Amino acid sequence: MADFKDFLPIMAEKLGEHDFMAELCKGFRLLADPRLGLITLESLRRNSGLLGLDSLTDSELRSMMQEGDLDGDGALNEHEFCVLMIRLSPSFMDEAYKWLNETLVNDLEEILTKK
Repeated sequence: MADFKDFLPIMAEKLGEHDFMAELCKGFRLLADPRLGLITLESLRRNSGLLGLDSLTDSELRSMMQEGDLDGDGALNEHEFCVLMIRLSPSFMDEAYKWLNETLVNDLEEILTKK
């Protein structure tokens, strides 16, 4: 069975950018602590089954939280969650690396032809 992250590129293609981001935000709200408006380790542990993540261990959940916690507050806000979901998708990251490589090659060629 494919992991949730494997479906992200398919969802993005079918839904378009705006609706895809709306779906990611819905996923955030499912996992977030409603009082805090943030995903905490406790809320992730409690709600992870809703997104098919119930097989993850506490250690894996903790690692996921640490990887996504860009501001170091111990919780994930909506922006951090969306960034993390995209970063965890191999297809999205492969495409980003390809774009970066193409840009670097083009920039280098431009620099070399100016000399």
